[in-house]
Amino acid sequence: MRFGLDVPTDEEFSDPRALAELAAEAEAAGWDGFFIWDTLFKPEQPTFAVADPWIALTAIALRTQSITLGIMVTPLPRHRPWLVARQAAMIDQLSGGRLILGVGLGFKEEEFTTFGEEADLRVRAAKLDEGLAILDGLWQGKPFSHNGEHYQLENALLFPMPAQKPRIPIWLGGGWPRRKPFQRAARWDGVYPLSDHQRTHQQLSPADIREMVTYIQDIRRGQGITGPFDVALAGMTPRDDPQRAAEIVSAYADAGLTWRLEYDQGSLSDYRAFVRQGPPHLAD
Repeated sequence: MRFGLDVPTDEEFSDPRALAELAAEAEAAGWDGFFIWDTLFKPEQPTFAVADPWIALTAIALRTQSITLGIMVTPLPRHRPWLVARQAAMIDQLSGGRLILGVGLGFKEEEFTTFGEEADLRVRAAKLDEGLAILDGLWQGKPFSHNGEHYQLENALLFPMPAQKPRIPIWLGGGWPRRKPFQRAARWDGVYPLSDHQRTHQQLSPADIREMVTYIQDIRRGQGITGPFDVALAGMTPRDDPQRAAEIVSAYADAGLTWRLEYDQGSLSDYRAFVRQGPPHLAD
């Protein structure tokens, strides 16, 4: 299992230079991944600054050498998918092939309705599916056409291509145990579920992860899909009890989790101190 950071992009974290410095410290401390949010604003605190994730990832890519980078997750239905395809390809080139692109329906309706965008979940789901097809098509390096309900492209060709082949890995966000997001995710490269179970509202347990992994693997086998598939989950392991932290992350690893992302709700300075400690360790 690999260990990453789930990093906000608002308030103190809204300065791309600060995020780039934090990513460099994470890389030096042995973390495997640095994943930032994609949000426009905080509806409850609309005057707070929020960083543009693509500008922040540019700064992070230039400041680091080896750590995996990503957005967890970008609401693809509120973006133009061809612009996301180009932006992601440029970040992937700039970073030397270190990008993971997390996408989803979008969590906050206000980020759609405030700007006159359609917030209906069925419309957003249709846009997400079309957007995924467009990302994949535009990353093939040949003219691509798409005639869908929401997007139409005719012989579109964008360069540069991503550094990674056959394309940038795509993870899908979703809430377990809702089945549709995970049926969608099974066709791609990974899944990033919401931390809480959508019925019990408790932190997803290793048993939940095991059930989720089995469900996704069954779909992939049934559709003849091969290759690696990542399962990532954000959480907070104990900061002051390394042995307990090791036991917790080991239980998730045994259940099939491949990425553990750590978040923190404290200040930037507190988070920096935590990052410098390095990632948790698996139990012996």
